[in-house]
Order: sequence, then structure tokens, then C-alpha cells
Amino acid sequence: MAETGAGGVPAPGRASDDLIELLFFAYRDFVGDPDRILAEYGFGRAHHRVLHFVDRYPGLTIAELLDILRITKQSLNRVLKDLIEQGYIEQKPGVSDRRQRLLFCTQTGARLAADLIDVQTRRIARALAEPEASPSASAAQEFLLAMIEPEERASVRRLMARRDRSAS
Repeated sequence: MAETGAGGVPAPGRASDDLIELLFFAYRDFVGDPDRILAEYGFGRAHHRVLHFVDRYPGLTIAELLDILRITKQSLNRVLKDLIEQGYIEQKPGVSDRRQRLLFCTQTGARLAADLIDVQTRRIARALAEPEASPSASAAQEFLLAMIEPEERASVRRLMARRDRSAS
């Protein structure tokens, strides 16, 4: 493994290259688990992302989902059409604005989202249990939050707090 400098921060050059490489491999395997499940349904990673956020934030609007995913409306429409037509997501009109489309997972969609999150949760739990890695879950969360653009962190925290409030 690469050397670290002051405060455990990777030394310039090879150390940071190693972290980048490990992040690529970790991402490959992290998304590979659900990719295999999604392939059985004819779905891809875009379907996974939409399903994940709609399941985690019931009543999400199209505009909110576009902001979270940072994709074009055209890309979202194609994926959303698949998920709606196949019975994984449903749209309901907004309460105060009937033109607004609120998104919800159906029972089938919620089950698929749970299966996908389950395989990813198991991978994370296994990684956190590794004696050589042994970071705390909060340290891992702080690291990942620090990877997000500084001006976006408050928005991510607000979104996640929204989910936490609705779960209470």
C-alpha cells in the first residue's frame, strides 16, 4: 500500500494514485453486485439510481430527482418510463399542484430496491468488518461526504435528513 504523509493524508504521487485505483475497483464491485440482479430484469445502473432514490424518498418530484441524479430530462424519462410501465414505480399528482408528478415505488419496486440495497449493505458490512481496514462506519461516511463538492454537501445533508425525519 502507498505511503502517507502528515495526518495520514496520502503523499503526493503514488499514494493518491493507489487510492484512486482502489476507489475504481471498489466502485466496480460495489455496483457489480446489483448489476447482476438488474440484468435479470433488463435494467441497468440508471434504473438502479432512480429506483434507489424514489424508494428512499417517497413522493420525490421529477425536478428533485433530476437535481439529485444530474441527468437530462430525456435520460430520466426513458428510464422512468421503463420502471412505470413494468410496475416498479408509480406517479401521483401533487397535492397542492396537480401538475406536479410525485414518484413512489410500488410494492414490487420496493422489494427490488431492498434486494439491491441488501447486496450492497452486505459488501459494506464485510469491508467494515475486515481487520486490516477497520474504519468506523462514521469515518467512512465522513470520507465519502468529503469526496462530494464542498458547495453540494449541505444539499446532500438536507436530503438525507429528510429521509431520517420521514423514518421517525
